[in-house]
Amino acid sequence: MATDLTSVKWFKSSYSGNNGGDCVEVATGVPSTVLVRDSKNPDGPTLTFEPTTWTTFVTAIKAGDFAG
Repeated sequence: MATDLTSVKWFKSSYSGNNGGDCVEVATGVPSTVLVRDSKNPDGPTLTFEPTTWTTFVTAIKAGDFAG
């Protein structure tokens, strides 16, 4: 069964600019789930993560583990 996302509050990273570029939005209002979507396509697909998985991912980004 699909989760109703109409009341979920989405937010962009403070690192996202206002230039209309590629951004993701994140929502944490669903129990035990972190939601991620493309800000340019809010009605498109939504990725779901367990909170610990999301925290590990964000921590790795901040540490520069994905710097190219």
